[in-house]
Amino acid sequence: MADWEAAGFGVYVHWPFCLAKCPYCDFNSHVWREEDQSAWADALETELAHMRALTGPRVAETLFFGGGTPSLMEARVVGRLVEAVDRLWGLAPGAEVTLEANPTSVEAGRFRDCAAAGVNRVSMGVQALNDADLKALGRMHSAAEARAAFGVAREAFERVSFDLIYARMGQTAADWEAELAEALEMAVDHLSLYQLTIEPGTRFAEMHARGRLPVPADDAAAEMYEVTQAVTAAAGMPAYEISNHARPGAESRHNLVYWRYGDFAGAGPGAHGRLTLPGGRIGTSTRRDPAGWMAAVAAEGHAVEAEEALSREDQAAEYLLMSMRLVEGADLTRFAALGGKLDAGAVADAVASGRLERQDGRLRATASGRIVLNRLLADLLA
Repeated sequence: MADWEAAGFGVYVHWPFCLAKCPYCDFNSHVWREEDQSAWADALETELAHMRALTGPRVAETLFFGGGTPSLMEARVVGRLVEAVDRLWGLAPGAEVTLEANPTSVEAGRFRDCAAAGVNRVSMGVQALNDADLKALGRMHSAAEARAAFGVAREAFERVSFDLIYARMGQTAADWEAELAEALEMAVDHLSLYQLTIEPGTRFAEMHARGRLPVPADDAAAEMYEVTQAVTAAAGMPAYEISNHARPGAESRHNLVYWRYGDFAGAGPGAHGRLTLPGGRIGTSTRRDPAGWMAAVAAEGHAVEAEEALSREDQAAEYLLMSMRLVEGADLTRFAALGGKLDAGAVADAVASGRLERQDGRLRATASGRIVLNRLLADLLA
């Protein structure tokens, strides 16, 4: 069995357009300019066909439309792309098909049509449940619109998730605990709860550098993280990954392909992939700018600008970095089979300090270890 088969195969389609660029966002997103959706559907199908030529026959267990704001796609385009993936690889019975969405009233109106087109899970970018914070985050929707769109989503889709950002400007742990309690009353089966991070190159980074973005101190943000873990666990929606919470069995299967280090094909501007081919495993990345991506697809049938051969050492490190984000941790037998080696002293120190657990052939971070996971992993791979 090839290593990727331990985690499965998924397909990612990147739609790069948004109604506006959020000031905290460093994703490959661009402001919507009334694009020709049929032309985009044609180009995405063309690049997906190129990816199928690379992988050969497989079955896709998941399909994820990310962005950007994929819910700006017309439902007919979504349907075309679902059909294309099914035609090229075959979608597994019960495959998870996720659409990221923003809860503006225009997009919410498309939910039922997208469900009819084959989407069975939606992930909504709510981000906050009060208007003042939504405005500060640069969001285009109100809290009332978010709640209304969420109601439509619950009726249209089998599974619904939504995102919230905490450690926002001026937010306290008590504020966050109250908001999280409201979110859990709304939640269906999954929540993604992210700490606000100041990403280089964003408008928030500029504001922060000028002292115009009063975010909570590190200890206050850490307290909010601890509140998040305790409150969600008590509500039956514990963390299964650092920022993701679900009722048992409702985890994001597509994201588990990433975190368990499966293979995935990525199509669209700035999409990344990991593919195991006869010559070894490669990482793929496509052109980021939409116009350049479209031109490359028209000329070459794809816009892949890099295919990086991944050494066994690279793969082992990537597997550890991804799998340790999960509460289940890393399979040490699989890590060793990839050629991975751990710093035995660092492991022993982390176990002794209560930040790591080593049990039943797995290595996992404890609750205290997940708070400092990046530093912990740097020590383990040193």
